[in-house]
Amino acid sequence: MFLDYVKIFIKAGDGGNGAVSFHREKFVPDGGPDGGDGGDGGSVIFTCDKGINTLIDFKFKKHFFAQNGEGGAPKNCKGKTGEDLIIKVPQGTVIKDSATGKVIADLLDDGESVTVLKGGRGGKGNSHFKNSKRKAPSFSQHGEKTEQHQIILELKTIADVGLVGFPNVGKSTLLSVLTSAKPKIANYHFTTLTPNLGVARVFDEDFVIADIPGLIKGASEGAGLGHHFLRHIERVRLIVHLVDISGSENRDPLEDFRQINEELGKYGTRIKDIPQIVCASKIDMLEDESKLKDFEKAIGQKVYPTCSLLNEGLTELLSAIYEKLKTIPKPSRLEDEERYSLEKDYNQKFTVSKLDRGTYIVEGGLVDFFIQSISLSSPESFAFFQKNLKDRGVVSALKKAGMVEGDTVIIGDIEFEWID
Repeated sequence: MFLDYVKIFIKAGDGGNGAVSFHREKFVPDGGPDGGDGGDGGSVIFTCDKGINTLIDFKFKKHFFAQNGEGGAPKNCKGKTGEDLIIKVPQGTVIKDSATGKVIADLLDDGESVTVLKGGRGGKGNSHFKNSKRKAPSFSQHGEKTEQHQIILELKTIADVGLVGFPNVGKSTLLSVLTSAKPKIANYHFTTLTPNLGVARVFDEDFVIADIPGLIKGASEGAGLGHHFLRHIERVRLIVHLVDISGSENRDPLEDFRQINEELGKYGTRIKDIPQIVCASKIDMLEDESKLKDFEKAIGQKVYPTCSLLNEGLTELLSAIYEKLKTIPKPSRLEDEERYSLEKDYNQKFTVSKLDRGTYIVEGGLVDFFIQSISLSSPESFAFFQKNLKDRGVVSALKKAGMVEGDTVIIGDIEFEWID
């Protein structure tokens, strides 16, 4: 079964907590702190595998979690790092954030990998917090907690050439004679429901041709299976636009040609700008040859007449495709335009806002990390947190905003009364 679009949930492993421990040894009455650091959580990594050609493995399993890091131990022993989660996907898989629709990664090459979510950092053990005034710290740092994210996996076929046209114009038959592909062929609409790929060879050079399932009017707006089909055209370098020149189903070839191009243009500029070669199929059924000349004149470009069943016009068509491809560069990755990250930005920035009289809220990557790492049950840990707020300029910013003793300060999920 072919599947080219799924939504799944991923989560990196949490960092392990740092340990609170003190050195115990015979004849050493005042052993210092020796709590080890927590291990980092495992990351979520996507890797490209040419042996996979569908996203069917994600149809029934929707949740993917990396392993958590283990907590630190006495004697400065660091916790075990969580195992990374490796998720294999087909070549041509685009990874998007479900909430924004923005591209996170675009995997094209076999063996290519990308870390979509990094594991949480392990917390520091109490041995890190010893100083001249705090000789026996009874607190440690919590490991970083990670969040679950929903992402989209979208498979876009990797091919040099895409065959497009209305249903039953002969795309699958053409693919079968130009390449060694064996697509399903029958005389009814939507025989092809998934893209078929084949390799054509011209002058000892190979290029991949994709048979894109038939498009219909309204495909760009989702009519039929429009969106599912159109996404596979985005990567091709050249479109071969097939038109049934014989009008065997009482259709107007010129109107069909214009409608398909209209749908391609509506879907996006990336497809609209792809060069085209026009192929007139089923010429063996054409009763009036002037129709071919009239059609060519109406569209204003050269048309290549073919009959796949009789192998007519195929050499000329292949040569035209080969020569055109030599002039077209390979398309850029989707993420080259804009790459989105799911990672939290633990930078040094923060903002102070006054909600109402006597209430202030502090937000930003800096305080988010601090608030995760403290232990509210430990007065020492909370005092260390307050010192960090002062050293990093948060307290000064609060006072500048008008905070006075007795006012309420909200940071993350913690709300407390400020006392100088």
